[in-house]
Amino acid sequence: MNKLLKTTSVVALTFAFVGEAAATEWNVSVWGKRRAFTEHVEKLAELVSEKTGGEFTMNVSYGGLSKNRENLDGISIGAFEMAQFCAGYHPDKNRVVTVLELPFLGVSNLEEEVAVSRAVYAHPAATEEMAQWNAKLLMTSPMPQYNIVGTGEPRDTLEKMQGMRVRATGGLGAAFEAAGAVPTSVTATEAYQAMESGVVDTVAFAQHAHLSFGTINQADWWTANLNPGTVNCPVVVNIDAYESLSDAEREALDSSIPEALDHYLANYGELLKKWDSVLEEKGVQKVEIDQSVIDEFRAKAADPAREAWIADMEAQGIPGQELYDLVIKTLADTRGS
Repeated sequence: MNKLLKTTSVVALTFAFVGEAAATEWNVSVWGKRRAFTEHVEKLAELVSEKTGGEFTMNVSYGGLSKNRENLDGISIGAFEMAQFCAGYHPDKNRVVTVLELPFLGVSNLEEEVAVSRAVYAHPAATEEMAQWNAKLLMTSPMPQYNIVGTGEPRDTLEKMQGMRVRATGGLGAAFEAAGAVPTSVTATEAYQAMESGVVDTVAFAQHAHLSFGTINQADWWTANLNPGTVNCPVVVNIDAYESLSDAEREALDSSIPEALDHYLANYGELLKKWDSVLEEKGVQKVEIDQSVIDEFRAKAADPAREAWIADMEAQGIPGQELYDLVIKTLADTRGS
């Protein structure tokens, strides 16, 4: 009887270890704090856990795993399984997706941003480039057009932007530079301090980031309609980790992406509805830029930036013209449907 009990205990213990080993746990590296920008990541983790009965879980870490500029590097070495990054932080590492950061592309809402991002992410050039970092593009983090906050007199003409020190990365930085400003690419988490200390005069962010990183609390004014462009911030997974998932786990992950993005869009929509009341509450002036100034800005920034980007990409063996045309065609198709 004792021998039987011991055998039974060993078998039970073995099954317990097998069950424990079968569970999949991913670490996810983001930064800042939970906010509109990370809601699709949080929703994805929730859905995957639900669909797998808790056998596939994701631990979302806000800065505890890596610095935001180093998330792609962390993915490449398998330091964590999933991460979010912004293309403008290291455009040399993710050249293909920077087409989505060109100024004045004409993207008018978050749904269009999702559509153009999805099209570019699916392009073979994007897949190939990300594979060099052992990364698979999973989904975008769609953001509305950036606008700037600043102190003192509003910078509502190109003349007033001359010499303006602005926190703006990637294509946005290039656009402001074309207008005579001096861009700096401090990270989102450094923007408040840069503004407070006078390192920058103005900060270009989407609405959620002005709230989350406190720059709205430093501001006297906000440009409501400058809309020079936005940044592109993919969520990626480590290829080895993705391929090691069981079929059921992979299905749970892939099938949850549309719902996670729908949740993100709905949540961000609520934030945008409240934005005017946020400005009023904080005493921030809403500045409407004259259309002639916007047209002048576009003429200085859009065409030269596009042509320079295409030429640079083509020289590196990346189909720049094809990628740009894909964005424009996707916009037209999305509006047509």
